[in-house]
Amino acid sequence: MYAVVGCSDCDALRVVEGRPERSECPRCGASRKFETLKQFVTTEDPDHAREVRAALLAKRQGREDAFDDLDSFAEMDRYLDEAGVDDDEYLEASGLDPDAVAAAGDRAGEGSGGGQSRKETVLAALRDRDEPTEEAVLAYATDRGVPAEYVRDALAKLVRRGEVTERDGTYRLL
Repeated sequence: MYAVVGCSDCDALRVVEGRPERSECPRCGASRKFETLKQFVTTEDPDHAREVRAALLAKRQGREDAFDDLDSFAEMDRYLDEAGVDDDEYLEASGLDPDAVAAAGDRAGEGSGGGQSRKETVLAALRDRDEPTEEAVLAYATDRGVPAEYVRDALAKLVRRGEVTERDGTYRLL
């Protein structure tokens, strides 16, 4: 189910999928129980919900005539599939070999960090070490390609944020 709902704080309109317990407005951040939101329409078709929202926005702006001249969302989606160039054509036109780019992407995903971000690697070091001292965390992370300077900065930030404590040179995740 898709519902077009309005925000009681900023009057924004949005499409909400399903029936969540709460829904947050992406514009102002107000969070409300779903059943208390003003629902303009509920439908099983996401394109219909998008069209209703677009029509309401056009009406608010006094542009109903311009909206009436537009095709449906389903029709515009078909145009998008036909428009432009695909990734391979774009890369070739840019002077790049699409196969080489794909291979580089695969290598980057297989990196020694196991696909983890730098921060995830530091956090894994804190979890995996029996006594996660700065030296132990540094050794773990640098073995996985994370620069030592980043590790030191990340540890300091984690301590400042209260995600990690440090006592007598040993770190502990909270």
